[in-house]
Amino acid sequence: MRWLLALFCLSFATLSQASAVGTYDGKVIEKVLVLKSAHQLQLINDGKPLKTYRISLGRNPRGQKLMEGDRRTPEGFYWIDWRKVSDKFNLAMHISYPNISDSARSRRENVDPGGMIMIHGTPDTEENPESLFHTLDWTDGCVAMRNVDMREVWNLVPDGTMIEIRP
Repeated sequence: MRWLLALFCLSFATLSQASAVGTYDGKVIEKVLVLKSAHQLQLINDGKPLKTYRISLGRNPRGQKLMEGDRRTPEGFYWIDWRKVSDKFNLAMHISYPNISDSARSRRENVDPGGMIMIHGTPDTEENPESLFHTLDWTDGCVAMRNVDMREVWNLVPDGTMIEIRP
């Protein structure tokens, strides 16, 4: 039965990718890769980075997100599943955290896994200029980028794109 569910999910993912394809420099963006230790977000084609961006992470960046409020950025395979314009963070793309493994671990440990993990821009006000945030890990677990970089990623990466977050 599990293989049937896996086949269904794979078929759905394939169909959703076919309907919305992002390209950069004429090449299809196959996935988004986040390398937490390097503070990088990469747009990937054929296993190679097409474009790399500097990112900020949760205030407690090392290790897997275990529960709501731990200020860690999750690790694993997810999808960019929807997006919104944010008053606080400019543009924001939602990451489908928690995945099945995250939810199972949370149930075993009887904790809330949290949610609303996003790739988003940076506040940019007179009191809090964007430059204050660029080299700090300051989010509650999200992946943050300079607003100019976020606008580019927003335009290049469609909903339904896989995102892998590595330590």
